This record gives sequence, structure tokens and C-alpha cells, in this order.
Amino acid sequence: MPASASAASSPAQATPAAASTALVLVNLGTPDAPTPRAVRRYLAEFLHDYRVVDRSRWLWCPLLHFVILPLRSGPVARKYASVWLPGTDGGSPLAVHTRRLAEAVQHELPQLRVVHAMRYGRPALAATLQALRDDGIEQALVLPLYPQYSTSTTAAVADALARVPGLPTRMVDDYHDDPAWVAAVADSIRAHRAEHGTGEHLLLSFHGLPQRFADRGDPYPTHCEAGARAIAQALGLADDAWTLSYQSRFGRERWLEPSTLATLDALAARGLRPVDVVAPGFAVDCLETLEEVAIGLAEHFAARGGSLRYIPCLNDAPAHAQALAAIARCALGAVA
Repeated sequence: MPASASAASSPAQATPAAASTALVLVNLGTPDAPTPRAVRRYLAEFLHDYRVVDRSRWLWCPLLHFVILPLRSGPVARKYASVWLPGTDGGSPLAVHTRRLAEAVQHELPQLRVVHAMRYGRPALAATLQALRDDGIEQALVLPLYPQYSTSTTAAVADALARVPGLPTRMVDDYHDDPAWVAAVADSIRAHRAEHGTGEHLLLSFHGLPQRFADRGDPYPTHCEAGARAIAQALGLADDAWTLSYQSRFGRERWLEPSTLATLDALAARGLRPVDVVAPGFAVDCLETLEEVAIGLAEHFAARGGSLRYIPCLNDAPAHAQALAAIARCALGAVA
């Protein structure tokens, strides 16, 4: 259910400890450590979900456990290690930024209990909801940190909710064209360009999806296109000043087009340098934005004579927290 970002005035505020309603921000998940063992454990849970890989279990499970996990866990662990945040408050960027975002949203919604959870890995969504129920929470609003709805991500969160009895829950399906979210993304691009200069082109890179999902009616590409156009319009960009593309593809089947890699090659061939890139489908920075885009694709583009300048995700920026808080208020009505 796309939610309006218009914020209503808050009722008398309760402390989070006394709140009867919780807001649960859900992200995809991440390994606990940048090690092959931790990565293998995480990928086994993630890639075993039929929502993520909808292949025959008889064929997929042996391939996953005896080929993919043994071969991929080490290389993927090294990628995580390259972006792992240092220090006692560090760790996986996705985990750190998601936790900080939940804290920022809690500041905006002191009348609710705001927590975060992961669909795969820890803190597990089911365990988080059970703990809220046991702690006296009477209802929960679940807000997946996926601006665009997809059966491969948002529906997987709904699957998990259905398996946790005893706690009434509602879920925000998407916020791909929410005005406050669009404004927050546009403002972040504007601020980055004010500090670093304006590139010759803006690339909006979204996570990819197999084309057959869209062929079956998944609204994800439609949401990506609508959100990208809204961001471009908020920036006042002409149609030829920006491009939408899809990254993170794997396997041999056809995925959504155009690919980010091919788009960068085309921009390089046109002589466009430098190029700014932002990833609006990701609420917070993670492996796919930091290692794949800011490092890997930047090196690929540099080898072709270009300069790819990555614009960070919204992370725990005040405008991001305010937009999510407004979405929660709208979904909860008088409760928030």
C-alpha cells in the first residue's frame, strides 16, 4: 500500500518502553562476519527461499549446497571484508546503517517502539516479532526497507509474518513514489553534486530481477521506473540527462534491461565523463552498493576512461528517518 508522506500531528507521546505499538523496519540481511563460514550460513538461508530462487527443490538444493555454496562463500566473504566497517560499533554496512536508521526513526516516533530486523540472518524477523509479543506489544507495523515492491523481497517478508502467531501485524507494501522519500533522494543527489560537482550524466541503478518475474506480473520494474522518473523530475533533469539501469544479475537467464554494466559501457562510448550514480532501491549502503558499484563498477568505468562517482544511500539521514516516520504515521492513523 503506497503511503503518503504527509505527516499528521502526533498525539500525547508515550515512552518506547510503555508503547503498545511497534514499528519494525525490515532489511534483507547480512552475514554476521566477513568469513566463508558466516557467509555460507547466510547464503544458505537466503538462497534456499523459494521467493528468491523459484526452481525445483530437487534440482536447486543439491546445486546450492554442493556446488554454489562451496565455490562462492570464500569469494563473497572477501568482498564483504573489503567494505566491513571497523571499530566496536562497526560490522556489516547493511547491519550498521539499518540499526542507525531505526534509532533515527525512533527519535521521530517516540510514541512507538521502533526496532529493526532482517529477513535473513540476525536479528531474525520471526524472533524479533516474538520478542515484541512477549514484551507486551499489542500490534506491529512492518515496514520493509524495499521502496519498490517485489515478490522476491517484499512478499518474502509477508511469508515470515504469516508464520508468527499471536501478534497482529500490518505491512507497508511499498513507498516507491512517496513524495518525502523522493525528495530525500533528490536532495541527497543535489547535495552531493553541490560538494563534488555535477557529472555529465546521472545513472539510477536498481537491483536486477529475472525478466520472467516481471512477465508474471511482478510490479517491481514499474515501481523502479516511476520512482526514477519522480527523482529525475524533482531534480529538474531532462530525459537525456539520466538513465535507469539494473545491477547485480547472476546466472544465464534473461534479466531486466538495461544492465548497469552495459549502460556504463554505452556512456563511456559516448564520451560521457564523469558520471554520477545513485542506487535508490537500497535504503542503506551494503555490499551491492559499496563493493559492486562504488568499487567494482567504478574500476570498470575507469578502465574505459570514465570517472564513476557514487552517491551514498540515504542511510540514517534525518530526511530519510522523517520520510519513513511519516509513512508509518499514515499507515497507523490515529495510533501514531
